[in-house]
Amino acid sequence: MRIAIAGVQHETNTFAPSLATYEEFAKRDAWPEMLHGGEVLSRMTGVNIPLAGFADEADRVTDWEMVPILWCSAEPSSYVTDDAYERIVAMLLDGIRGAGPIDGIYMDLHGAMVVQSFEDGEGELLRRVRDVVGDDLPVVISLDLHSNTTAAMFEHATAITMFRTYPHIDMADAGARAVSHLKRALDGGAIHKARRASPFLVPLTAQHTGSTPCEALYAMAAGLGGDGILSAELSMGFPPADIHEAGPVVVAYGETQGSADRAADSLFQALLDAEPTFDDQLISPQEAVSRAMARTQGPTVIADAQDNAGAGASSDTVGMLDALVEGGAQGAVLALLDDAEAASAAHSAGIGAELSLALGGKSGQPGQHPYDGTFRVEALGDGQILFTGAMYGGFEGDLGPMAVLRVMDKDCDVRVIVGSERCQCLDQDILRHVGIEPGEQHIVVVKSSVHFRADFEPIAKEVLVAEAPGAHPCRLDNVDYKNLRSGVRLGALGPVF
Repeated sequence: MRIAIAGVQHETNTFAPSLATYEEFAKRDAWPEMLHGGEVLSRMTGVNIPLAGFADEADRVTDWEMVPILWCSAEPSSYVTDDAYERIVAMLLDGIRGAGPIDGIYMDLHGAMVVQSFEDGEGELLRRVRDVVGDDLPVVISLDLHSNTTAAMFEHATAITMFRTYPHIDMADAGARAVSHLKRALDGGAIHKARRASPFLVPLTAQHTGSTPCEALYAMAAGLGGDGILSAELSMGFPPADIHEAGPVVVAYGETQGSADRAADSLFQALLDAEPTFDDQLISPQEAVSRAMARTQGPTVIADAQDNAGAGASSDTVGMLDALVEGGAQGAVLALLDDAEAASAAHSAGIGAELSLALGGKSGQPGQHPYDGTFRVEALGDGQILFTGAMYGGFEGDLGPMAVLRVMDKDCDVRVIVGSERCQCLDQDILRHVGIEPGEQHIVVVKSSVHFRADFEPIAKEVLVAEAPGAHPCRLDNVDYKNLRSGVRLGALGPVF
């Protein structure tokens, strides 16, 4: 059997300030640059990526020949440009056409990609794939836990697997689980399917699978099997995507339609029953700093959840920096603030130099401002980081020139780590790269919503989630939606759209 494999990854925050151009997909940042042909497999080996998990599992349990075509990703942002989408999809489809006889397809997708001209990037991609290969060829995909799993994705995919952890420490596992579905389809086994869409949205800060209720929901999803049930999956949705079909979705697969429906209904009812227990955990930046300073031992890890590059935000707002300085924070470090201009100035000035800077606030968002102050350059880095945390371990990121800047003109002990590429602060090695050991700090502020927990929670005496300004809105009842379907609730037990 010859299996074509490919991947296109983008999580689209339609409220974010910057677009995803073709160049964003082509370059290396926290993940590899665009990969073609054989380099897809050579670079995606032994890492926590769905495609790697699929290839490893297929190699273990089958004699399939992998036919790699394309893999690319762009840091979450606003809409994918039409130009980027059409160029990438054309390469993928040309690769399928030129692959020779194929027996099946596996694709590593996200599920929350929105393009300038249409809402459902993955659904449209799958429709175009079907136009090339027809309706009978098995096409199995894996999706992110935050997928807005649309009716078109469900229709065009033979089967779907999804991440079951947030932080996503099981991305490779989701790809590996796709092998059994594809194998069943290739062996002629029936795969019946069912889909249920939630009547409410859930903010990312309430989707942590180490907390109630997601911990129990995903344990239930993993345990649904046997008696004709092949699998059950739950995507929690990506609410910063203002599209008609945003929100949690259950999909299930069975040997019969009855078994698929039974699994979907069971998991969906559990999701509905859990609605009152979802908690976004948000507190004010001032309260977060005050609570952290009251602790005699650190580190207290504070999530700057709404300025998370991993959810499409700019990672350059300074609300948490303002709170640290105004609160007289001691032993505090904030990472990672995206300001290539400040990083360049620090490299030009050198270690020990003092600079007057307008730090951050360069993304042009309404109501945002830079932090104007005097800073001392304490450390510099080239941004070539070998990640070692549970999510990105094994990848070498390129975050461009980096610097540690100490606030000098206020009575506080606050340092800011700046970089030149947007990157969610989810790995301790981002701090270690510039000589800061996270476990030795009193306060560590990370521009992240939940992913930081995989690497930072083990060292934290306390974890707090702060509601500082940013383009990743977490209080959904305050979001200016335009395109949601009528009747969906804006957050658990929230107002109706």
